Amino acid sequence: MKIFEVTNSDFALVHFIAPLMRALRARGHEVAGVAPTGPLSADLEAEGFRLIDAPLVRRIAPLAHLRAFRALLDLFRRERPELVHAHMPISGWVGRFAARAAGVPRIAYTAHGLLFLQPGPLWRRVVAFVLEWIAGQMTDLYLTVSEEEAAIVRRLRIHRGAVAVGNGRDPARFAPDPEARRAVREALGVPEARPVVIIVSRLVRHKGHVELLQAMESVPEAELWVVGERLPSDHGEDLEPHFARAAARLGPRLRRLGYRRDIPALLAAADIFVLPSHFEGLPMSVIEAMLCALPVVASSIRGPREQVIDGVTGLLVPRRDAKALAAALGRLVASPALRRQMGEAGRARALEAYTVEIVLARTLDALGLAR
Repeated sequence: MKIFEVTNSDFALVHFIAPLMRALRARGHEVAGVAPTGPLSADLEAEGFRLIDAPLVRRIAPLAHLRAFRALLDLFRRERPELVHAHMPISGWVGRFAARAAGVPRIAYTAHGLLFLQPGPLWRRVVAFVLEWIAGQMTDLYLTVSEEEAAIVRRLRIHRGAVAVGNGRDPARFAPDPEARRAVREALGVPEARPVVIIVSRLVRHKGHVELLQAMESVPEAELWVVGERLPSDHGEDLEPHFARAAARLGPRLRRLGYRRDIPALLAAADIFVLPSHFEGLPMSVIEAMLCALPVVASSIRGPREQVIDGVTGLLVPRRDAKALAAALGRLVASPALRRQMGEAGRARALEAYTVEIVLARTLDALGLAR
């Protein structure tokens, strides 16, 4: 079967969709990625995947979406894929509309978070809901990463057959690693006894960096590692003024490590993972941290509250609440035994529910491609 995986960036292809592409190819399917190409495209091209550049944008911009629709319509008519599988809200709308217009036999969509549920202007949420409802009516197979969002999609009749498949990572790659811990800490000059809090995320406002930087002022015993960068396609508030203020207040306790390819080693070297997001789908970074046996401090929002068992595998706090975040971090910083206990419980939970093998099996079964 000829399958096109459509999404909004090469970042999404590499970090979220590549395992599915590999699994589909291993089953004999012809798989191509359709997304705006960028510096990470070479990673998949080196594996022999075909990547097709598409002018998709990650903001509501009608003229840009019209151009993308026409480009995808031409592509689908010319290439005649048997299945178009779209991802992410805006690329999901454009991809499904174009696939329907081109007469693609099967159209699938995976929601990595529902745009109409995200904080923002009322007009944007209404537009997002209307577009998602229309697109849902032309979707044959509707998947979500979150159980809660699958239930919402069914209840709102966007798609009555919506099913949650989850997210997963490789437990052989993400695991406790004493040698990596020693090497990373030695390279960064961090003593073994110093507690390290780590966040792995794009540098955008809704990931909660502002609240985290404020909270760290009240956790003087620990240092913070900020891993990630702002993508060229990201928009919204510039976080640099916040980081500048935090650097002046936290000093060497704030380390900005940028985009890294050694995430498993960095997680192994840290002690506490934090993700104080304002909204999420089902964050991969939380799964990676759990597999590395880190306790997780996260916002009590859709997605993380499915992953984190409060008081067992980590701590949940109200979103946008720097004081509650500081209290949760301080509690874990003060107790190595509690960190170890929650981290071990988190890894056991991740091995049971969030490995890549489990999620790929669910996804392939939902797509009818398990064999």
